[in-house]
Amino acid sequence: MSLFHVDPDIAAAKTLHSFFYTDPGIYDLCRSKIFFPSWQLAGDAGNLQENGQCHPFTLLEGYMDEPLLLTRDAAGELHCLSNVCTHRGAILVQERCKAAQLRCPYHGRIFKHDGSFHSMPEFKEVRNFPAASDSLPAFPLLQLGPLLFTSLDRTAGWKPYLQDMTDRISWLPLHEFTYSRERSRTYQVEAHWALYCENYLEGFHIPFVHAGLNTVIDFGHYTTELFPLSSLQLGIAKDEEDCFSLPPSSPDYGKKVAAYYFFIFPNMMFNFYPWGLSINIVKPKGPDRCEVEFLTYIWKADKLDTGAGAALDEVELEDEAIVKSVQRGIRSRFYEQGRYSVTREQGTHHFHRIISSML
Repeated sequence: MSLFHVDPDIAAAKTLHSFFYTDPGIYDLCRSKIFFPSWQLAGDAGNLQENGQCHPFTLLEGYMDEPLLLTRDAAGELHCLSNVCTHRGAILVQERCKAAQLRCPYHGRIFKHDGSFHSMPEFKEVRNFPAASDSLPAFPLLQLGPLLFTSLDRTAGWKPYLQDMTDRISWLPLHEFTYSRERSRTYQVEAHWALYCENYLEGFHIPFVHAGLNTVIDFGHYTTELFPLSSLQLGIAKDEEDCFSLPPSSPDYGKKVAAYYFFIFPNMMFNFYPWGLSINIVKPKGPDRCEVEFLTYIWKADKLDTGAGAALDEVELEDEAIVKSVQRGIRSRFYEQGRYSVTREQGTHHFHRIISSML
């Protein structure tokens, strides 16, 4: 039986072994087994409003470290490409720009905005050139409102990761959500990336860690729903003024929903509030540390700083303190595994089961 086996019966299961969080080899293995096939947030379509615009970025810098490039071609189509020239490996685009074509700054190789090879100086004598491999690798791209997603595994479909979330909030006009740089934050957390995710995946700790949040969330009606590679925690409001005005088409119509907490495996959180959306991206930075990027998208500014979506900085600091404590604890000689609350830790058990199936 695998060291990381997690029993499908939550009542009988034990958590992942502490070895998962402390061994550098397992941390490295997660790159190829867990993160490579995953779908990740690639950027905001607002950075590519005009044809010919290019937006370079590094996917999960410090861990996957993959140089990628978002482009909008002359027909208005969006593309996600490798940002590495197929000649000698130079980075093609260093900063956001608008260009008629993609020209390598090293030897002048030119690509079109869809990544296809266009021309190369001093290559007339090269046989069997150009070949398909001389074009830039292109990656799948999904757009949800302003949000763009991609995967390094060009065969990985997006639906197991994102379909259940998109179906559940299909009534929300995501195209009206606007990124707010002023309300976005980045936090350095002294804990393994999975410990941070596990903390997010259960509401069990809310009454003990988040006194402020507990005053607006009805803990007794807090529920968790599980999907193939995602999960949803439904936060019910105590006060009707702090909840969504749901349309009859919503499966949650009639409920006082204060927040939709969607977790997309392995490291993304999409927190929908009546005022908009807070996205949390957990970026591994080492076996004992991670970076958490909070991206804020505003929908209804008049509802900011109310209900479950208020005081997010305070909630984050409370979470940081507890996961930092756990990071220290899992290194103890006397801790190896724990057990799950059947009623409160379904999300964490589900997360561990997915990890177990991939390693």
